[in-house]
Amino acid sequence: MKKFLNIGLAVSFLISLAGQSCMSAKSKKQKDPVDYVNPFIGASTSVGAAGVYHGLGKTIPGATTPFGMVQLSPNTITGGDNGSGYSYEHKTIEGFAFTQMSGIGWYGDLGNFLVTPTVGPLKTFVGIEGKKDGYRSAYDKESEKASAGYYSVELTDHHIKAEITAAPHSGILRFTFPKSKDARIQIDLARRVGGTSTAQYVRVRDNHSISGWMRCTLDGGGWGNGDGQADYTVYFYAEFSKPLKNVGVWKARIPDTAKRKRENVEADYYQQWIADAEVVANTRQAEGKHIGFYTTFATEDQEQVFMKAGISFVDEAGAEQNLRTEIKDWDFDKVHQSARQSWSDALKKILVEGGTEEEKSVFYTALYRTMLDPRSLQDVDGHFPGGDGKTHHASNGHVRRTIFSGWDVFRSQMPLQTIINPEVVGDLIHSLTDLAKEKNKNYFERWELLNAYSGCMIGNPAVNVLAEAYAKGIRNYDVEAAYQLAVGSLEKFGNGPKHYTPGNQGISVTLEYAYNDWCLAKLAGQLGKQQEADQYLKRSLAYQNLFDREKAWFRPKDDAGNWLPWPAKGREEHWYGTIECNPYQQGWFVPHDVNGLADLMGGKERMLADLTSFFDRTPADFSWNDFYNHANEPVHHVPFLFNKLGKPELTQKWTRQICEQAYHNAVERGLVGNEDVGQMSAWYVLAASGIHPIAAADGTYEITSPVFNRIRIRVGSKQGKDIYFTISAPNNSPQNRYIRAIRLNGNVYPHYNLRHRDIMKGGELVFEMADKPT
Repeated sequence: MKKFLNIGLAVSFLISLAGQSCMSAKSKKQKDPVDYVNPFIGASTSVGAAGVYHGLGKTIPGATTPFGMVQLSPNTITGGDNGSGYSYEHKTIEGFAFTQMSGIGWYGDLGNFLVTPTVGPLKTFVGIEGKKDGYRSAYDKESEKASAGYYSVELTDHHIKAEITAAPHSGILRFTFPKSKDARIQIDLARRVGGTSTAQYVRVRDNHSISGWMRCTLDGGGWGNGDGQADYTVYFYAEFSKPLKNVGVWKARIPDTAKRKRENVEADYYQQWIADAEVVANTRQAEGKHIGFYTTFATEDQEQVFMKAGISFVDEAGAEQNLRTEIKDWDFDKVHQSARQSWSDALKKILVEGGTEEEKSVFYTALYRTMLDPRSLQDVDGHFPGGDGKTHHASNGHVRRTIFSGWDVFRSQMPLQTIINPEVVGDLIHSLTDLAKEKNKNYFERWELLNAYSGCMIGNPAVNVLAEAYAKGIRNYDVEAAYQLAVGSLEKFGNGPKHYTPGNQGISVTLEYAYNDWCLAKLAGQLGKQQEADQYLKRSLAYQNLFDREKAWFRPKDDAGNWLPWPAKGREEHWYGTIECNPYQQGWFVPHDVNGLADLMGGKERMLADLTSFFDRTPADFSWNDFYNHANEPVHHVPFLFNKLGKPELTQKWTRQICEQAYHNAVERGLVGNEDVGQMSAWYVLAASGIHPIAAADGTYEITSPVFNRIRIRVGSKQGKDIYFTISAPNNSPQNRYIRAIRLNGNVYPHYNLRHRDIMKGGELVFEMADKPT
């Protein structure tokens, strides 16, 4: 009996283990993609940690929703090349702003409507890090938490817990105060990343609400310290859970003759003007050049005080409607859960299996980053500010979008969105087309921010995005109007009659324009404009005019057609004929004519040898370097060139190494370069999924080794049922990283590229993996 009892216990034990195992497996299977998002990945601007001027990821850790207007995030710094307004290693927090830009280089913008909870005497300027002379507060780093749609931190100077979450056009903050007679919420209305708003207005509407606006012009710095031409007004409407009984404003006396660019605002004398601001108690309305608003109240220990606000780029009424529509009560947790659910739905467009927990965190955080921009510019009722300074209304279900970091995102970010969010790509082209009409221009904006043409970087990236979208069947915009703008773009910004662009940026510019010409040729051909297609196809060969056969590489020319002096470092010399790179890196950018590039180099064998050396000389961590510099966009297509040279195993080898070494679930090592508005992350999402384009306007993707065993992509729906395209590599592993055989929908597939239309109609691509190349 004892024997049978023991057997029974053993069986019960085994059944229990099996049950736990099943539960564990079930639990793992049911883990939501949103749980893997770590908004701190890349959230540092540190030049020291990067080892080069561009800094690190420059991402924001705050709360937002997919493509939402509001990006509510902590800010630790206002000046310098710190476009996100936040850097993880900083030890104090200035406050929480409702608008941000994530991952950008250059001198940033937005960071408006900065809200800070404080206790004690009112301070009107932010202060200096390390000195307790302003309203910024030290914080407990261990307490800092961030997830999709949520951020919280303990502000130790004031003993306040701050929590933030967001809806698409609004946000809510929950502050847990200590016992105090002088608890306060203060709002710096002048604050702006990269400068200052140049005029502000606020009024107390009733016992619980305020509204107003902040005017941001290029005279106040901002994007590119004014060179980005950013000119916008943020309107706000805010409500407080505590009655507005003890309120006031502060006004800094800014001289009429004062300059107000970034370097001026950062200067000690300017900050002293703010520190000496006049405090006007019990005023219910104010306008000025540098004002702030405060409300003071008594709190019990651990009392929670709430503030919520809507913003608009149209008017105060729009801001109020945005808030009242999205956040009707004071249920912070409900708003948080709604934001989390929106991210859960968005991230489930791609489901991965296999890989490590770190790789899943990297993947889903990357996917999350690709859905921050281009954000909505319109209010909940569809109104938005046009490029003509007038208010317009979105039509036919379109969303007016803004923040088009063109030179970056045409490479990976837009190709990814054509698969998972094609309507966003269509909206973007529609927005850029309408914007040109509103501004009476015959060309596309190059780097658009809130209707401003910044001219940042080079080329005509909107033409690339348009050609790709049309080739992939995304046509929900005025195609002919968009085509004419593409023509106008290339005629205004192109290689011109010399068939190259002279000067010391000539290599980068000439090659970019050549690709733009090819994209327009593809589009013209599809539209039946054959004569124009032939014209632009011929122009796309302009890259050949800067290839010096004696040096066996690209070299800039002057206006007269003479070669510029060859530098001591040769093609490894940064800024020689290039922008943000060297000729060795930029020279591979002939995505539309790989065979033509090979011919210039003396054949595919020579090209392969040079390309192999290019990667072999790259540092193992892919940090900023003279060779394959993943931290910067011009080389992002280069690992896939091995496919074109008959060596797909090298594409597989290097993309897997880049995914492993250039991306981590970490702050400083999370991204090797600026996030660049989703581009750096989109490269990972595509490459880790096993596909990535070289010349996206041809409607194809190169095949490479996926990081995961299974990638299931929702590509659409039909008759109420979702359509999926699945990429499977069942025996995939860090060792088995080479593709031995491919099947598409059960049939042998002999190619290393894949057509977009085959993805979008659903199906399965299966890889047989091996530990050695075949």
